[in-house]
Amino acid sequence: MEEYIENIVDTADKNNLIDEMMRNFGEEVLYLMYSYVKDKAIAEDLTQEVFVKCYKNLHTYKQHSKMKTWVWRIAINHCKDYLKSWYKRKVIPSEVAVALIPAGESGVEDSVIRQEEDEELIIAVMALPIHYREVIYLFYFQEMSIKEISSVTDQNSNTVKTRLKRD
Repeated sequence: MEEYIENIVDTADKNNLIDEMMRNFGEEVLYLMYSYVKDKAIAEDLTQEVFVKCYKNLHTYKQHSKMKTWVWRIAINHCKDYLKSWYKRKVIPSEVAVALIPAGESGVEDSVIRQEEDEELIIAVMALPIHYREVIYLFYFQEMSIKEISSVTDQNSNTVKTRLKRD
């Protein structure tokens, strides 16, 4: 699908491209935004703003990296700008975090156990400082490579590795 999106960039059909980007990356960007702000409504607003930025700045995409990496870079920068601007109060993770994690189709008991484990995991990850949280989220939840994370977060790959290995 990534190749399809990058082919659309060449055709200058911005409306179709932004629709395709939202279909392919929208949910992942929403999860990323939520991992930063810990509020579903704010995360949804930020996600919308990210895709507006992508639309307005589509001409800056040079195809040196994957479209997904470009979108993630915009998303992370936008979220950090938001956090710097006024969101300075401490937010405690809630049940909304659990609702964002898709549940598998299994028995009720397995589902409840998985939900409790997921909730504990989310609380633990959300309690980490942001520079650890973003690397962990991208590596384990988005299954990005260290090289991709390095590109998206604009950090040295050794820094990314160190942040993944810290206890």
